[in-house]
Amino acid sequence: MKRIAVLTSGGDAPGMNAAIRAVVRASSYYNIEVYGVERGYAGLIEDDMHMMSRRNVSDTIQRGGTILRTARCPEFNTYEGRKKAAESLADRNIDGLVVIGGDGSFRGALDFYKDFGVKTIGIPGTIDNDLGYTDRTIGFDTAVNTALNAINNLRDTMSSHDRVVIVQVMGRHSGEIALHAGIAGGAEVILVPEKPVDFDEVAAILNRGKAVGKTSGIVVLAEGACPLDDVMTELKARTGLSFRSTVLGYIQRGGSPTMADRVLASKLGIRAVELLKANKGGYVVGSKGDDVVEVEIEKALAIPPYFNEKLYEQAKMLSL
Repeated sequence: MKRIAVLTSGGDAPGMNAAIRAVVRASSYYNIEVYGVERGYAGLIEDDMHMMSRRNVSDTIQRGGTILRTARCPEFNTYEGRKKAAESLADRNIDGLVVIGGDGSFRGALDFYKDFGVKTIGIPGTIDNDLGYTDRTIGFDTAVNTALNAINNLRDTMSSHDRVVIVQVMGRHSGEIALHAGIAGGAEVILVPEKPVDFDEVAAILNRGKAVGKTSGIVVLAEGACPLDDVMTELKARTGLSFRSTVLGYIQRGGSPTMADRVLASKLGIRAVELLKANKGGYVVGSKGDDVVEVEIEKALAIPPYFNEKLYEQAKMLSL
């Protein structure tokens, strides 16, 4: 394989630039030309791409976001849209494609591979950590640490004013950010979409603290668990405590990636290029322990997201 392309798709995640950098520099090492595609699948359809060199990715490993930018592309969900994208690659004699993104991006890559035989390799870039085939996704560690820093700061203010704050974190249908940031931040309560919300149980925890003189606290709420307004209303009625709320939102998606995300992105980017060099396609790469693994895209998407039940129970134990 002499020429490949790389794109970022879906929501941005810290560490995407580190993955792009690894793809470009590994390609250079193996004497493979690499093109960067602007704005994800939209750029692929519109033939908006340019050749990249080692110099293009200098001083990018520490940057958040994605230098190739990203966009949603409903047109790529259609056969005709994918056909245009395949023609763009064929016109430039590009044989392989690296897709950095989440499950939606991988589904697009799978359809592309099946329909036109374009050899695709997926790299998991999403803060949600909601892909079951891999232990970690690029961006998750940074997002958790961003949430943790916010929790630390909020605890100072809540303690000063005798208040409980409900901190809503991102994650769609995954409670991974909430669970890990909540444990690391010493939250009294962690609410995740994988578990039904029991307001009586939550109120009992807060009231138990209130009974021994504790008048402040942290409730970490994953955005997919329950509407924030409902949590506020129900807990106010059941505890009589003073509540405030903070929605962290997109702040979790930006910022300089942590060491863990930079190293993970680098390892996965190199492996993606090595698979294409071996003329393989239709795979995603990921991590299991210290090892890099590759799984067929279809099989990877069939694996449900992993939720650590034991860690969740330990979090409840620590709140007692």
